[in-house]
Amino acid sequence: MNSTMLQDRIAGILIGTAVGDAIGLPYEEISRRRAKRLLPGNLRHRLLFGRGMVSDDTEHTFMVAQALLDETDDARRFAKKLAWQLRWWLVRLPPGVGMATAKACLKLWCGFSPQCSGVFSAGNGAAMRAAIFGGVFADAQRRTTFVTASTRLTHTDPKALIGALAVANIAAMLVQRDVVQAPQLPPLNEVIQIIGENIPSDAAWRELVEQMRLAWQDNISVIDFADRLGLQKGVSGYVYHTAPIAIYAWYRHFGDFQATLESVIECGGDTDTVGAIAGALAGAGFGAGGIPQSWVAGIFDAPINVAILQKVAGRLCQLVQTGQAPGRVRYFWPLSIPRNLFFLLVVLWHGFRRLAPPY
Repeated sequence: MNSTMLQDRIAGILIGTAVGDAIGLPYEEISRRRAKRLLPGNLRHRLLFGRGMVSDDTEHTFMVAQALLDETDDARRFAKKLAWQLRWWLVRLPPGVGMATAKACLKLWCGFSPQCSGVFSAGNGAAMRAAIFGGVFADAQRRTTFVTASTRLTHTDPKALIGALAVANIAAMLVQRDVVQAPQLPPLNEVIQIIGENIPSDAAWRELVEQMRLAWQDNISVIDFADRLGLQKGVSGYVYHTAPIAIYAWYRHFGDFQATLESVIECGGDTDTVGAIAGALAGAGFGAGGIPQSWVAGIFDAPINVAILQKVAGRLCQLVQTGQAPGRVRYFWPLSIPRNLFFLLVVLWHGFRRLAPPY
C-alpha cells in the first residue's frame, strides 16, 4: 500500500472519530422522540452556532496515538506513556469524563502502576479509543497486546477488552486492504470471524455476534437492530451495547459515512461515543476523503483540531512504514484548560436548553 493511501486511512480513523464525536454530542441522552422535535432537520453540527467541538472520545484516541508515536516496541512502556497523558488530561478538567476512567486516573495519581490502575467496569472507554490500534498494527498478536494494555489501564472487566478488540480488529482489516478501486463490502463470514472467532469471548458476546449476523442477513435497519437488543431508550455506555451498534451500522451502511452516522445517532443514548466508534470504522475503510467535508470543516476546536489530527496521521503512517517511533506531535496543550472551561459552559447551556420546549 502506498503511503498516501495509508495516511488517508489512518487520518480517516482519527478524523472519523472526531466528526462522529462532535456531531453526536448535542444528541447525547435525548430520547428519540424528543431529538426529532428539539433538533429537527438533517444531521449536522449543532453544538455551537453550526459548529462542533470534540469530547473525551476524540481526546482519548489522540492520546493513544501520541503514546504510540513514542512507543510501539514494548506494551508496558506504552502503557506508562498513556498513563502519563491520562493523569494530566484529568488535571485539565475535561467535562463528561466517565466514572471508571476518572477513578483509574485518580489511582494513577495515587501511585498505582498502569497494570493496577484499572477498575472493574464494562464501560465503553476502552472501545472508543481502540480503532487507532488497527491503523498501526497489522500483526494480530501485537495489536492484541497493545489493546489489552490500553484497556486494563482503565477497565478490567473482560467485556471491555472484548469490545475494544472487536473495534480494533475491524479497523485493522479495513486499513490493510490494498485496493485500487473503491473498497468492496467484506464477506459477512470474514466479519463474523474477526469479531467472534479471533478474540477471546464469552457467551453474551457470542450471542451478540449471532444477533448481528442474523440482522445483517435480514438487512434490518440499525434502529430496528437496537430495538432487538432492547435499546428502545437509547444506546447505553455499556460496551456490549455500544460496540455492537457501531459495528452493525458500519457494515449495514458500508461506504456511506453519512448514513452510518445518521443511523447510530438516530438510536439515541450515548450518541457521541457510538458516533465516534462508527465514524472511526467508516473512516478506516474509505479514508478522510470519504467523510463529508462540511462535517470536517465544521469542527471548531483547539488545541486538538483537524490539522493536528492530520499531523498525527502523517507520523503514524511514517511509524507503520519505517517501524521507528518518530515521537509525538507537539501542540499547545496549556490551551486545554481555558478550552475545557469554555466547553463546560457550552455543555451547561445545552443542558438548560433541554429544559425548555418543544418536548
